[in-house]
Amino acid sequence: MLLVLVLAACAVNAQEEEGLPWREEWRLTWEDFKGVVPMGTVAAATTASGISYSYQAEWQGSGDVQVVFDVKAHFYPTESWYRPSVCNDHILNHEQLHFDIAEIFARKLRQRLESKKYTRNIKSEVKEIYQQTVRDLSKFQKQYDRETNFSRNRENQLLWNELIGKMLNANTP
Repeated sequence: MLLVLVLAACAVNAQEEEGLPWREEWRLTWEDFKGVVPMGTVAAATTASGISYSYQAEWQGSGDVQVVFDVKAHFYPTESWYRPSVCNDHILNHEQLHFDIAEIFARKLRQRLESKKYTRNIKSEVKEIYQQTVRDLSKFQKQYDRETNFSRNRENQLLWNELIGKMLNANTP
């Protein structure tokens, strides 16, 4: 039985390794997956990806705050792994889409953060927006795996390929 899982590693600075930021021109290859395959796993591969953010806030004389955000999607090579004996280009494409989904939600986070009017509680307000976005990301990743049956439903995988491509093009920075 072929099974592909996703590791949602979406905590700010929670990763021990510095992740590789998502770039439109960069596609994952199996050489990027440097993690150790867990003993006894039935999964074919795991993509560890997540969202990070940082910001700088400057209070204006008017009482308003000017905020600059830096939001990124990351891929974590040493936490990502695959079993060469069962993996192929089709599964690699499935894994790439997990990383692409992280980028889509990084863009959503950036939009949500930039559209908010902040108070003196900016730290907790930003944290709540981030946490909600991570919950939304996790639900979306699970829906993707469920609807594609971890890449085994090729027809649905093609539909998701198209959907994610459209979402990336619609939110091009």
